[in-house]
Amino acid sequence: VQKGYKVAIAEQMEDPKQAKGLVKREVIRVVTPGTITSSQALDETRNNYLMGIVYLADKMGLSVADITTGDFLVTEVDSERSLFDEINKFSPSEIVCNDAFSMSGISLDEIKNRYHFTVSSLDSHFFQEESCRKLLREHFKVSSLEGLGLADYDSGVIAAGAVLRYLYETQKTSLDHMTAILPYSTGNYMVLDSFTRRNLELLETMREKQKRGSLLWVLDKTRTAMGARLLRSWMEQPLIDRDAILGRQQAIEELNLNYIGREELGEYLNPVYDLERLMGRISYKTANPRDLLAFCNSIAMIPHIKNLLGEFTGENLKLLREQLDPLEELCELVRSAIVEEPPVSIREGGIIRDGYDQDADKLRHAKTEGKTWLAQLEARERDKTGIKNLKIKFNKVFGYYFEVTNSFKDLVPEYFIRKQTLTNAERYMTDELKNLEDMILGAEDKLFSLEYDLFCQVRDKIGAEVVRIQRTARALAALDVYVSLSTAATRNNYTKPAINEKGIIQIKGGRHPVVEKMMGNDLFVANDTYLDNGKNRISIITGPNMAGKSTYMRQTALIVLMAQLGSFVPAESANIGICDRIFTRVGASDDLASGQSTFMVEMTEVANILRNATRSSLL
Repeated sequence: VQKGYKVAIAEQMEDPKQAKGLVKREVIRVVTPGTITSSQALDETRNNYLMGIVYLADKMGLSVADITTGDFLVTEVDSERSLFDEINKFSPSEIVCNDAFSMSGISLDEIKNRYHFTVSSLDSHFFQEESCRKLLREHFKVSSLEGLGLADYDSGVIAAGAVLRYLYETQKTSLDHMTAILPYSTGNYMVLDSFTRRNLELLETMREKQKRGSLLWVLDKTRTAMGARLLRSWMEQPLIDRDAILGRQQAIEELNLNYIGREELGEYLNPVYDLERLMGRISYKTANPRDLLAFCNSIAMIPHIKNLLGEFTGENLKLLREQLDPLEELCELVRSAIVEEPPVSIREGGIIRDGYDQDADKLRHAKTEGKTWLAQLEARERDKTGIKNLKIKFNKVFGYYFEVTNSFKDLVPEYFIRKQTLTNAERYMTDELKNLEDMILGAEDKLFSLEYDLFCQVRDKIGAEVVRIQRTARALAALDVYVSLSTAATRNNYTKPAINEKGIIQIKGGRHPVVEKMMGNDLFVANDTYLDNGKNRISIITGPNMAGKSTYMRQTALIVLMAQLGSFVPAESANIGICDRIFTRVGASDDLASGQSTFMVEMTEVANILRNATRSSLL
């Protein structure tokens, strides 16, 4: 799958014991790069997106879905540049598009080579507008798409419908955990193009492609996988709405001022499992008993977290407290049904607690009594035959049997029927042992099958509450990010920046957040910056090699970006004007693989800046 292939998984659809002739088989799922659900194959700190692109005459509809978490987004773009910005933002593992996309002038091969995604065009029936609209209405159980907020997204609706149909056809499940679709406008967030992301080293370093040395490495103190994914998404989409930024700042400030409360919240978040991806596994029916116990242990933390959040008065934290649902009845259900240390396999019993179900208890009793009966039979036969080391043993091929070592072979009575000869022992069967075996194994098979059914019922009851659980999971993720940003702010001595809409950037004693951490020992020399839309629009920075020019430029960009995340910033004081885009052109880099010299790369990057910058952009 990582090489871009699709893998079909086929299974037997009938019980081989009851099937006549060939056992019926069907493809139960097709795994593609954008639809992997296996936790071993995924990075838990980042989403695994599938992107659908539909090209119509003047617009491109875009939709991204992550089936592991249930995220489903839709938007529209009107230029190749904006399309690449969105592709960069989501970094999907797989892109599906319509045939007409090849007429847009954007090369599929270029996308494949540049990003190493799997890109494939789908048949036209995926993109028929009416069937896309109908599918979305049926899936989200609404009478009209206006109710989903999709009235203004004509091409976006087609992209979303195509993605949903593709998921239905490859996953062959009901996708119950995809409970909402979120239309977003690309104009609601600061735009960061691919050059800027790379040059500012937001999520990974330019050379080693590692997290250490990136801005994410400095800010990420999250305790949960959900929080780590959300922080990454906030960093890729900084805000341009002043009120939203101030709301996040207020939450972080409150956590800074209540140090003990914040540390306690962190401790309660530590054991919280990845609830978003767990709901994906539950709706796929692949969650095992240990997943359900982890789910139970996670939601057991919610009452404590809710209680602690009662101490805070800020709007954002109060809202999170309201969104947290304690889900007590689900926790109680799991605790009453599932044993404390269940096996991984769900087909081999040992999952359901005593006292949860009468029938299971009866069968379990027959199974345990059976052990007593076997011990009694073994003792009787040992006395009768005089074979001191006579033992009853079991394996899956032969069932139960008596084992006699060769030294006692001549004492074996006539009613023992030989089953197998080993180098130093013989194995035998008797009629009485055969009858006992039928009773015990019959009970065991029935018990395994019943326990499996009971486990599925518990799993389905949790699956039925998917909307409540996802809302709670999102609130926990947001809280985790606030705690993380607050922890980074207090540890690294950050301050709360003022936010203005006048185009003024004034930073006193600013520091580069990553370089100061890499150097340590307070060796970093702080700098001031002042820019506005009047006489100080441009600063020219000169100095010899290694004087710190690039560091100073990047530092300004990162401080602005952190401020628009809602985060505190590394400075004595800062007043940041909201920017709609950040452009960087720092340091020499060639792209010889696609035939571009250092100079050529610089010129194309500068051309991109000149073409797309507005009066509110930071260059």
